[in-house]
Amino acid sequence: MSEMKRLPLEGIRVLDSSYIFSLPYTGALLADMGAEVIKVEGPGRTDPTRFGGLFGSFPENEVSGDWWDRCSTYNLLNRGKFSLTLDLTDAGARDLFREMVSISDVVMENYTPRVMRDWGLDYRSLRKVRPDIIMVSNTGYGHGEGPYSGYPAQATTLEATHGLCWITGYPGGPPSRAGSSYVDFLSTWTALFAIGAALRHRSRTGQGQWIDLAMYQIGAMAISEYILDYTVNGRLGQRMGNRHTFRAPQGCYRSAGEDEWVTLSVGSDEQWQSLCELMGQPGLIQDPRFDGALSRFQNHDELDSILNQWTERYDKYQLMETLQSAGIPSGPVLNNKDTHLDPHLRAREFLENVTFPEERGIGTRPFIGRPYKFSKSPLEIKGPAPALGQHNERVLMELLGVSEEKYLVLEQQAITGNAPVTGEPVFPAPIGRQIEEGRLGGWDPDYAEVLKDCLGGRGVDR
Repeated sequence: MSEMKRLPLEGIRVLDSSYIFSLPYTGALLADMGAEVIKVEGPGRTDPTRFGGLFGSFPENEVSGDWWDRCSTYNLLNRGKFSLTLDLTDAGARDLFREMVSISDVVMENYTPRVMRDWGLDYRSLRKVRPDIIMVSNTGYGHGEGPYSGYPAQATTLEATHGLCWITGYPGGPPSRAGSSYVDFLSTWTALFAIGAALRHRSRTGQGQWIDLAMYQIGAMAISEYILDYTVNGRLGQRMGNRHTFRAPQGCYRSAGEDEWVTLSVGSDEQWQSLCELMGQPGLIQDPRFDGALSRFQNHDELDSILNQWTERYDKYQLMETLQSAGIPSGPVLNNKDTHLDPHLRAREFLENVTFPEERGIGTRPFIGRPYKFSKSPLEIKGPAPALGQHNERVLMELLGVSEEKYLVLEQQAITGNAPVTGEPVFPAPIGRQIEEGRLGGWDPDYAEVLKDCLGGRGVDR
């Protein structure tokens, strides 16, 4: 392969013993960049993203056959990886894991602190196996002596404990979450940066190191200005919905169509004057209620009413173009359908088609790629997520030299295998009921064909 086409992480092997979202997604992006990523799961403790329900959906909303390999979230977060099943509660399996560490560069795990320590697989133990190993431990509250360190956690609860919920929501309303698993995404980007820095450090010094990620602290970094404001000024942050401390009007306003919205933000008197002209209400420029940023902020509710009466008559994309042409920041609110069909994301090739082996029965599906491009490295999704245990023989017999006889014993004892020994799929509710319960905003029966046409015949292939 020529230097121009060489991927950044070729030759790097990653053991990914992590579950759910943040580190699995980190592993997927590492695989996109050329790393050999081996996902390690126990047959009795497979990744919950395989089970559907809160963790995604099944193709065509149907659960059948090897359902544990078919869930959308699992396949997104584990694309391009190899799959090894190994029951790490077994001492012999842990010995095999250590052998894998000896020929790997990075180990990722997101157990509570006691687990890897009790198994003798913590950083202190693994560096005896490979002194320059890089290990990433992603926990809720970090390792060490802190009183919360032993607590299990997930992103949706951490939003409350690190303070984000306190400042998210509408004035007078309760604290709110910010989307879905917000801190998981932050942890993914943080882990990627930290692994890159650690690999750079190792290439310069020959030293590995332990990356101890605490999602609680990662989330707190996202509200650092509020923490500093309290530290310096004694002010608690407050919930203000879509508004801003000094830009007014700012908000999310109805546009033409059912549940369609557009955003705008006015930060100067000049922008306010332009907005009044666009609305055909130049008289508002001299209205004392809106004369100056402070007055507009104090009378924001009245402004919102006026703006909604104007915006709801126009298409959200038309409003965006009109407002931006006048120098006013604006953007349409996109739902997941809009995002899939967005011409700019298509032009950026952000959606990539991944074709599964015919026997998997999934076909070709579009997946999100990466929010960045490298000028000298043609990054792309290397392939679909593996079936459970798909590479057991390759890893155990070819890489580690396990004999065929021993391999058969491992299978018989369910230390390795190709199917989960516990757990059941979460069967999806009928589409109509999901809409009634508010879990779905809507459903287009012909969406697969619409997407296929939009992507030039390269969309969903069922």
